[in-house]
Amino acid sequence: MHIELSRNSSVKLYLQIAKTLADRIQSGLLPQGTKLPSVRHLSSLLSVSPVTVSKAYAELESIHLVVCTQGKGCYVAEPSVSLHREEALDLSWQMSLIDYLPRAQLWRNFNHSRQVPYSFHIAAVQPELLPTREIINDTRRLSSEDPDAMAVYGTFEGDVELREVCAVHLSERGIRTEAEHLLVTSGAQQGIDLVARTFVGPGDVVYMEAPTYTGAIDVFTSRGAKVVMIPMDEQGMRMDILTRLRDTHPPKLIYTIPTFHNPTGITLTTVRRMQLLDLAQSYHCLIVEDDPFSDLYYKTKPPLPIKAHDLSGHVIYIKSFSKTVAPGCRIACVVATGSVLDRLVAAKSTTDLGSPLLTQKALLPFIRHRLDNHLVSLRDQMQDRLTTALHTLQRFAPAEVTWQAPEGGLNIWIKLPPAVDIAELGRLADREGISFLPGGVCYAGGMESNHIRISFSYTAKDTLEAGLRKLCRLLGELLDRSVIMERRPIL
Repeated sequence: MHIELSRNSSVKLYLQIAKTLADRIQSGLLPQGTKLPSVRHLSSLLSVSPVTVSKAYAELESIHLVVCTQGKGCYVAEPSVSLHREEALDLSWQMSLIDYLPRAQLWRNFNHSRQVPYSFHIAAVQPELLPTREIINDTRRLSSEDPDAMAVYGTFEGDVELREVCAVHLSERGIRTEAEHLLVTSGAQQGIDLVARTFVGPGDVVYMEAPTYTGAIDVFTSRGAKVVMIPMDEQGMRMDILTRLRDTHPPKLIYTIPTFHNPTGITLTTVRRMQLLDLAQSYHCLIVEDDPFSDLYYKTKPPLPIKAHDLSGHVIYIKSFSKTVAPGCRIACVVATGSVLDRLVAAKSTTDLGSPLLTQKALLPFIRHRLDNHLVSLRDQMQDRLTTALHTLQRFAPAEVTWQAPEGGLNIWIKLPPAVDIAELGRLADREGISFLPGGVCYAGGMESNHIRISFSYTAKDTLEAGLRKLCRLLGELLDRSVIMERRPIL
């Protein structure tokens, strides 16, 4: 396995090794029961002393991620049933293959094939509320009238008609742009990945909100970036902290979700948006503005995007249509200018030769003629579900559980008392058919968090209330249990 070590870092080598292995274990890349490389083999592989590797394994054992036995080696803790299946088919040799995945929380926590009655982990809209039938009809019409959409490659930049329509859509939202400044990608995730693969390398400093979208953390850490997470308050990313750190750790890139932030729902104020842009201009770094939720506002329209104020090409803006229109089509657009855009297009060309033309053409008439009316209806539906979720939490959640009502987006960020073991809550919830996102996966470096994220948008309204009541009951039971444990006399 590949472990990137910085020998000039203030972080000791054994802690760097332990952190990388911990990320892989917690992501599921090293399954339970996996035997880790021997001390001698890993020390040789990493060119460090056996003592350094032994200390790393001891560190992992101290936090209960591995179990080490004299003469047998170290294994990822709590062997699972899959270990017994592998006894019949020995795949242990695969651990000798080097890979470059430091973590994969997106893969572990966003498995869309997982079907549970109360799916609160998916930040997506209930399929019945999306214009799927309309898009299917448009696709059938396109297939019969324009079969070339399936018979030819599209351009690397994306279908020019779609880019023209998207440019109009974004101009109406404050981003004055043209088709030649847009790149169509297979979802926002590919847009983030293209930026990272083009502009981020080992040791480059990437600033992100703490917490943030786990898929972005996965992408930037996979590039070997030094991820620096900036705490948030009710106005968004703390610019005072970012300003203090920028001289010590000059940024190569700043990733932000400024509008209805994922997972917290917070919106960055206009003042801080301008401060962030000024900082990027001063340090000649890039801002990646990820915008999946700005059309889903429930009170007033959010502030203009940072990109709307960008006159010098420092902002790469990513707008996805997956959340609000068609997740299965995987269509997003990236707005950039100058050589930044040229390099992103070059990276796109080597990735997939361009996004599928059929899906681009299929979405074109809907975005051109019907998207705005759809968004009005969708906002009403989502606001109704948000109201249901908030009322249910207010009625049934234990008093120690707190949250901030979002003004847009699909998520509620819930703070739990320290007495609640989130892993135990997850196990209990799984038995009840409830899924949620543990807050810890929204931080780089395995940071602890006493938050969970629930999404109120994917489950039907009546099911939403029933599932949240069950979750609140489980929280109450865990809190009652912790009180009993605290009162138990010491013998």
